[in-house]
Amino acid sequence: MPKVVYVNAEGDERVVDAAVGETVMSAAVRNGVPGIVGECGGNNSCATCHVWVRGDFADRVGGPGDLEDDLLDLGVEDRRATSRLGCQIKITDDLNGLVVDVPPTQA
Repeated sequence: MPKVVYVNAEGDERVVDAAVGETVMSAAVRNGVPGIVGECGGNNSCATCHVWVRGDFADRVGGPGDLEDDLLDLGVEDRRATSRLGCQIKITDDLNGLVVDVPPTQA
């Protein structure tokens, strides 16, 4: 089972198991990761699951689609080049060890 590492603003890491096909958001919510709310339930409409994808995983995850890009522009305080909505990142075996930072404004 792939693992996802969530890092808060203080640098504390939380490692969770995520099923292939599950999203970064749903794995976080299921495991009570602080700062990942997912108010819309993963429907790509609220931006409460914003994360910054780290390092070489950014290329593997890819960029946001048009709707996600708009939400990141409108609803995210500190958008970065690797900003993504966790509800739009589906876990694959290739993403085992994925590291994402949770913005402090969401914690």
